[in-house]
Amino acid sequence: MATTPTFALPPSFLGTSNRDPNSRFTVAGVPFDLGTTNRPGARLAPNAIRAASRMLVDGENPANWRDPSAMGVADMGDFAIALGDIPASLELIEAQAAAFNHLITLGGDHTITLPLLRALTKRLGGPVGLVHFDAHVDTWPDNFGQVLAHGSVLWHVLEEGLVDPACMVQIGIRSPVQRAISDWAPAKGVTVITAEDVHLSSPAAVADRIKSIVGGGPTYLSFDIDALDPSCAPGTGTPEVGGLFTWQSMGILKRLGGINWAGMDVVEVAPPFDHAEVTALAAASVAWTYLSLMT
Repeated sequence: MATTPTFALPPSFLGTSNRDPNSRFTVAGVPFDLGTTNRPGARLAPNAIRAASRMLVDGENPANWRDPSAMGVADMGDFAIALGDIPASLELIEAQAAAFNHLITLGGDHTITLPLLRALTKRLGGPVGLVHFDAHVDTWPDNFGQVLAHGSVLWHVLEEGLVDPACMVQIGIRSPVQRAISDWAPAKGVTVITAEDVHLSSPAAVADRIKSIVGGGPTYLSFDIDALDPSCAPGTGTPEVGGLFTWQSMGILKRLGGINWAGMDVVEVAPPFDHAEVTALAAASVAWTYLSLMT
């Protein structure tokens, strides 16, 4: 527990002063939003998430009585990007991510998941499982002619064999989509749990289904904040109505202990469209809950 008032802590993730790159868990921001197709602003998210995260250091997670702020997490600051150049930026992100063993990444738009998974699978020597919270399938081959963008990221991930489709699950899907695009990933073996599926079920049941899908292999979490309903997360670039409520997503996440987690990102927070930091706090809570799953 922090002895300094939360508002006076350093503006790092959970107020940490740790900068040791060899720490078990490292946090990095990626201020990149060149891949957005609607509202920009996710480049401003890393520091907004860090600032909101200071609300989470005044006690343990009551779900399991673990305190992520006491786990020696290091905040390594923000990755460098190539301003205005998507391919060069992705190369830079991959190279920087390769230096860390267990990376918690604060995006940035969802395009960054591609280089993060490239780095992770090279280090592990093979594909990983993927738990993907999102309103969108993100498997369009291109977005308005741009082949590297936040809506095509998982098309590249699957085409490059970075993820085992049989161990991949998407939660919260609900956006308008062409039928061929909607059918593409399930035809490869990906499981889709729509937002309505979640609403008609329970967090416990959804969590059990996720765990049965990903199995025991290394698994990555990618949480697009627009998985949440805009009433809970207005500060995002591509909001879609009918999404998960914050309590549902937290209820699912806190039940995902025991998965062989290998890293995560939380993406698509756009602070210019946020209200009272509710979106940034939701994103910080996702990363905090993820850390609390670790033993």
